[in-house]
Amino acid sequence: MVLMIGALLGFISIAFGAYAEHGLRETISEENFRYLMTAIRYNQVHAVMICAIGLYFLADTKASNMLVTKISSLLFIVGTVLFSFSIYFSVTLDIPALLNITPIGGLSIMAAWLFLAITGYAGWRKI
Repeated sequence: MVLMIGALLGFISIAFGAYAEHGLRETISEENFRYLMTAIRYNQVHAVMICAIGLYFLADTKASNMLVTKISSLLFIVGTVLFSFSIYFSVTLDIPALLNITPIGGLSIMAAWLFLAITGYAGWRKI
């Protein structure tokens, strides 16, 4: 499931990137375009990360039972959606208040990286 969600987020990042570049660029401010490019970049990077965790789960059945890794994957998914999609919708629907959600997504992504570090530490200790 994690791999599927990561792949879908990757698809959305490419599709929305094309839409922003070819459909929105001329109709929005330079500042809003920069916001969109940041959201797309975060979406792309974390879609790859989510896919990597999904592949890790598929390759190692014991890994899918690690609560810390599951929490990390969930935080990456939730954080990416909250961060990137709040910007996507704020700019395309012209609802600036949605940007208030963006920092929650950013904090979720930071927590995801910390939980992933814990997973790495747990694996390192087993060596």
